[in-house]
Amino acid sequence: MKAIRFDHTGGPEVLKLVDIELEDPAPGEVQLRHTAIGLNFVDTYYRIGLYPSPMPSGLGNEAAGVVTKLGKGVKNLKVGDRVAYGTGPLGAYQEARNFPANRLIKLPKEISDEVAAGMTLKGMTARYLLRATYKVKAGDTILVHAAAGGVGLIMGQWAKALGAKAIGTVGSDEKAALAKKHGYAHVINSSTEDIVKRVREITKGKGVPVVYDGVGQATFNASLDSLAPLGLLASFGNASGAVSAFNLGILAGKGSLYVTRPTLGTYVARDEDFAATARDLVNVVKTGKVKIRINQRYKLADAAKAHEDLQGRRTTGATVLIP
Repeated sequence: MKAIRFDHTGGPEVLKLVDIELEDPAPGEVQLRHTAIGLNFVDTYYRIGLYPSPMPSGLGNEAAGVVTKLGKGVKNLKVGDRVAYGTGPLGAYQEARNFPANRLIKLPKEISDEVAAGMTLKGMTARYLLRATYKVKAGDTILVHAAAGGVGLIMGQWAKALGAKAIGTVGSDEKAALAKKHGYAHVINSSTEDIVKRVREITKGKGVPVVYDGVGQATFNASLDSLAPLGLLASFGNASGAVSAFNLGILAGKGSLYVTRPTLGTYVARDEDFAATARDLVNVVKTGKVKIRINQRYKLADAAKAHEDLQGRRTTGATVLIP
């Protein structure tokens, strides 16, 4: 079986295609044959060592596939079921794998394997941010950075479905047009416009109650300055680098603000929370309120090239690797 592995951290070149053996699934696991694998920015964090993993390491937290074997005690799935996952453990970048049965989502016929592989981690991230970290309600105006990215395109559509107005930030006119097509009421091109000034104009000086920031260092200050008093900054990613230490007193001076660094893993740690998150995601995609477009496809063997394009900001929306 082919798999992507790396034995030291570094650039995309550390990713190698190798042959591995796959054992039978353990009790509580099933064996899957992958049909599509999701590419996510968090994958680069593991590759560069920002998120440590034991070496040699596999990579990837998201994929769709077909159940081929059942481990002892598995009752809720059968051979032939189409399933997806988006919460790890690491190891999605391979042709097949064993996986805990209680962390799999059974797919309805309305959702294709490629869409499932492109939506699960990003969609579950959007769900916990919009429905748990800060519960977005009709009439809210929210700010989402990297609006043309995988999570961003889902959040724009989902926020609109909830009756909220989403302001998105992007880095080019092309990405601005894409964000507008995916539910954003306003889009700010950060390469030519001042984010804070535009947010204040749009909100008539009030600011927003919540900012969703997956960019990190480059947008952190603008995020704080875009918030209304008592507002919440959900800093959920580090695409531009990690946020360095800062003086907590800044939050007081800017309006008694809140900052959180949430992760999907924490929000779906309990099986019941995982099930509720997965159910909401499947329903919002099945009903067409959120549409997932696969904008890039790479062969599994070309994972390094996919990482180069992802970090070079040459991708938009969802990307999948095909085994």
